[in-house]
Amino acid sequence: MKISSKKKINYVLIEVGLIIVSIIMFLPFFLAVSMSFMSEVEVFSYPPKFLPSQINFKNYKEALDIMNLKRMLLNSFIVATCTTLGKIITGTLGAFAFSSFNFKGKNTLFFTLFITLFLPAETVMILPLFMIMSKFGWVNTYWALIIPFTASATNTFLFRQHFMSIPTELEDAAKIDGATPMQYFRKILIPLSGPMIAGASIINFVYAWNMYLWPLIVTMDNKMKTVQIGVKMLIATDSTNNWGIIMAGTLMAALPTLILFFVLQDLFVKSLVTSGLKG
Repeated sequence: MKISSKKKINYVLIEVGLIIVSIIMFLPFFLAVSMSFMSEVEVFSYPPKFLPSQINFKNYKEALDIMNLKRMLLNSFIVATCTTLGKIITGTLGAFAFSSFNFKGKNTLFFTLFITLFLPAETVMILPLFMIMSKFGWVNTYWALIIPFTASATNTFLFRQHFMSIPTELEDAAKIDGATPMQYFRKILIPLSGPMIAGASIINFVYAWNMYLWPLIVTMDNKMKTVQIGVKMLIATDSTNNWGIIMAGTLMAALPTLILFFVLQDLFVKSLVTSGLKG
């Protein structure tokens, strides 16, 4: 009974601790949401208010109009979606090659690919990438925002490890049935990799959505800038010092990634669980 009581006390303490930590982590988001509905007077009132006196969407409208965030949100969506699709396609195909085929220099090539994981790409490669984009005439276009990031060593590595965990008997059975390597890839490997693809899609989409430095360098026209730059411009602009408008813009920038996570969260958690079970 004593052991059982101690376990219950520990369980309660852990739950209480997690609740407290959750409240602390959620509080800034709650304040941002509350502030986004406040008028300028309420935002700067003292003592500070935690809830708006009334729900008002004026801040959201002004945030959209001041920096044309609608166009920037569209740009970010196009860039993040295309980049994610490119990374998933190149990552799964590269992983399939490394996991299912034997060719000369395979291990050396994979080791070289693995080494690139330790390179800070956005700092080391920015100048060469910009020069290449300039030579191609892609500066200030979607091509410059998307093409350099449609391949990822991280995705190739993760999918290779996942594909290697799938029993080889499935590939042997597919060969006996007359399936080509690409048919085995499309009809067996990809359907079995749904949770892994969902998890990788969330990570890649959030990464592409939150990119700031590269879009800042490669886009000059406001019509091509992404939403993260728009939020920064909203903060820096002289036309407003209303934190209600800034919070509204920030929340609109964060909303798509939150929606994506909530839609795919079951598959994302499943991908983490299954990847953790594989030796």
